[in-house]
Amino acid sequence: MDHDPHSPRLRIRIIFGEAEMMGPGKAELLERVDRTGSIAAAGREMGMSYKRAWELIGTLNTMFQAPVVSSTRGGPGGGGAVLTDTGRQVLRLYRAFEAESAKAGAAQLAGFTALLRDIPSGK
Repeated sequence: MDHDPHSPRLRIRIIFGEAEMMGPGKAELLERVDRTGSIAAAGREMGMSYKRAWELIGTLNTMFQAPVVSSTRGGPGGGGAVLTDTGRQVLRLYRAFEAESAKAGAAQLAGFTALLRDIPSGK
């Protein structure tokens, strides 16, 4: 997702409970797990510790009716991780919510942009 760093954009966090939420970081982690087939590799790509990546996946797995990621332990043959059908659905719903929110708020974001101060050379 390429964005002009100077243009406003939404970062949606959906809060389900005190410690249960879905946001851009978890969505990105799920996408990277799907692409790499590994929770550890997905976390590394995001500059996240192995422990933190596993904690986030654990939280997601307990938030929903069914796990979002299924993993197998490493070892001589190596382990791996895949998004479950629930994980794909959660990711699809989150990304659709993001896109629809951005579309619905496009006029307001343009209004904010028009009011921003120009900062030459990023200073």
